[in-house]
Amino acid sequence: MAAPPSTPSGHLPRVLDEETEQKKDQAAARPSQAPILGNLHQLGQLPHRSLRDLAWRHGPVMQLQLGTVPTVVVSSAEAAREVMKTHDEDCCTRPVSPGMKRLSYGLNNVGFAPYGAYWQAMRKFLMVELFGVRHAKATWHARQHQVEKLMSTLSGLAGEAIALKEHIFRLADGIIGMLGFGDMYNSDKFPHHKNLEHVLEEATHAQASFSAEDYFPNIVGRLVDQITGLTARRERIFKKLDNFFEIIEQHLDPRRVKPHNGDLVDRLIGLWKDKSGTLSITRDHVKGIIFGTFIGGSDMASVTILWAMAELIRKPRLLKKVQNEIRGVVDGNERVRQDDLAKLGYLKMVVKETLRLHPPATMLLPREAMRDIRIGGYDVPAKTWIYVNAWAIGRDPASWPDDPEEFKPERFEASEIDFKGAHFELTPFGAGRRICPALSMSTATVEFTLANLLYSFEWALPEGTAVSMEEEGKLIPLLKTPLVLVPTAYRLILYVELEACAPS
Repeated sequence: MAAPPSTPSGHLPRVLDEETEQKKDQAAARPSQAPILGNLHQLGQLPHRSLRDLAWRHGPVMQLQLGTVPTVVVSSAEAAREVMKTHDEDCCTRPVSPGMKRLSYGLNNVGFAPYGAYWQAMRKFLMVELFGVRHAKATWHARQHQVEKLMSTLSGLAGEAIALKEHIFRLADGIIGMLGFGDMYNSDKFPHHKNLEHVLEEATHAQASFSAEDYFPNIVGRLVDQITGLTARRERIFKKLDNFFEIIEQHLDPRRVKPHNGDLVDRLIGLWKDKSGTLSITRDHVKGIIFGTFIGGSDMASVTILWAMAELIRKPRLLKKVQNEIRGVVDGNERVRQDDLAKLGYLKMVVKETLRLHPPATMLLPREAMRDIRIGGYDVPAKTWIYVNAWAIGRDPASWPDDPEEFKPERFEASEIDFKGAHFELTPFGAGRRICPALSMSTATVEFTLANLLYSFEWALPEGTAVSMEEEGKLIPLLKTPLVLVPTAYRLILYVELEACAPS
């Protein structure tokens, strides 16, 4: 599902003004619009910022017209609570995006599927068969294997300036790949592995691209997408993905040696072949679920790790504080271990603060009202799209009065606020029925990877450079200028310091 599209700036729309009390018991008034476009032209290159600015002027509940689509945007914790808790059951389906329908094999993954029996059954399946306790050992094996590979790679590059993004995305991709396809994902039996990273990046860009058919679901919208080349680009990406996902054929080979308990594809194929079950799925369902798992599982962890490193390198005092905590807990072991994470309170604050300022999806995937509801005192008719601006909520002074734009992990020292769906001031993964099923797995990957990066290396900027925090991306926020850092092995520094202190 595309985020609100990129368009040139223009006049601000009239929105639902909470201060106008006489409107509160009436149907929501339409905002002023441009002919045909409605409010599409007013969203800017970074819609989450444009919509936050509108919310500052007009209140946390706004109603816009995006082409032919009536849309509500909420930008406060209280309004988000109404959407994702009070009215969760009333607006937990997804609007249909023609582009995502194609890339997700007919909306056959959990992220984009409409609410219903299939979505409920597949979410339950994933929670048990991918993210569940039963497969926790396999998950930790994949995570440890990929982190060890990363540490080894960085050790070989110590002292050199490296673009961190490539290494972090490869780590996250490797973890999801091992869970999906087993150890073969990193072997010669999986020749398309390196190409997949590029194809998934293309698919992510296609998700975020402006699609006229999303907002004009008729022949005119389809024609515009054809003229701009978007339809052809999507089809090229789809064919690349489909070629890759034919790896399923290898899993159908009865001579293939399966890992213990099988990998995710094995379990999906078992569900596909089981005609006696209550849930009937096809080959396309299997492909759609794999696509959603790769897109969601790898991007969320990667972007959070990169933003955390960018924030810490700008604040040397905080960087040293979290490194001292980790090194005090790990106490000379070669690597941070799984059971160390529970003792790293300040690291967890760093992760929370990163997710507050840089949620992996600035605008949560849109919901669609399934029946008439009221949000913030305003009528929201059925079929209205509802966006939650997670980025704006994380920086709202009403929820975060202490320098909301500043990176301050200490703000969580005496706070119970967490990102698991109960506190609407911090909703980087959503809440309610549509909360991200990969939340626990992604945050464990972030914590474990960050802990090892910060434990094993000292980090510095190349001489004469600075970090640019300028962002890009309409769906997933990325650093516009790649983060380039110089790692130095901590053990080497420690050895040199000990040698210098030794008596001659």
